[in-house]
Amino acid sequence: MEGDTVTLYTDTHIHTHDVIEWMFGVQSPDEVIAELNREVDITSFINERLKNHLQIDDQTGSLIITNITTEHTGLYQLEINRKPSVLIRHFNLTVYARLPVPVISRDSSQCSSSSSSSSCCVLCSVLNVSHDVSLSWYKGKSLLSSISVSDLNIRLSLPLEVEYQDTNTYRCVLRHPNTNLTQHLDITHACHTSAGVTFIDKVVICCAIVGSVMIVTAVLIFWIRRKHTNTQQQAVRTGEEEITYAEPTFYKRQTHNMRCAVEDDVVYAGVTRR
Repeated sequence: MEGDTVTLYTDTHIHTHDVIEWMFGVQSPDEVIAELNREVDITSFINERLKNHLQIDDQTGSLIITNITTEHTGLYQLEINRKPSVLIRHFNLTVYARLPVPVISRDSSQCSSSSSSSSCCVLCSVLNVSHDVSLSWYKGKSLLSSISVSDLNIRLSLPLEVEYQDTNTYRCVLRHPNTNLTQHLDITHACHTSAGVTFIDKVVICCAIVGSVMIVTAVLIFWIRRKHTNTQQQAVRTGEEEITYAEPTFYKRQTHNMRCAVEDDVVYAGVTRR
């Protein structure tokens, strides 16, 4: 895997006068990348692209490749010049890119039409996988389903339908020739994400909506009644304020003088009876 350290062993004893050459080529080894001359005890790294990753064991002549990348994939050839003979060995090295850990998420679109409201559909997926990988769902130790691909840099996904109250152990496994990556399913967490709403969530939401409507209605009724009462009280106060009280004005009544005016010059005539 990328980032690992690999040792290509000579599997032989090195003599004092041996000259060891390591060659590399994607199709066929044709380029010397490292050399060890035991006679003069000199080690050389020729390839500029690879030399920072290469080491040679000066006792065995083995080639050590550190922090390998996919660029190190290819054929390697070892030549040990031991006059008058030459020992040749070949190595085929394949370096795989690091695999991402599978991701489990809820995906209601994966549910079948016959799914019940108490079930949950999840999807195990992985991006940019290399060739020769497979994705599988396990229930305990039993294999439920599996999918594999030989193409590079594609997305693998595998659905699974479970019950909310299921207590079994489920795991999604990404298999590779060199490694396995496992992601365990947490039903409580996966089935209560924002990707979907469970049946229980729907009940809670409905109850919350009904409760909110009742509270709003009660507040509205209280506000209307209070406003009506305030309006009536304001009308009464307004009527009282519009009454104008006039100050009484008393007029002295003129009385007729019943007494006769005294005439100063009164002449009395005599009365003659006949």
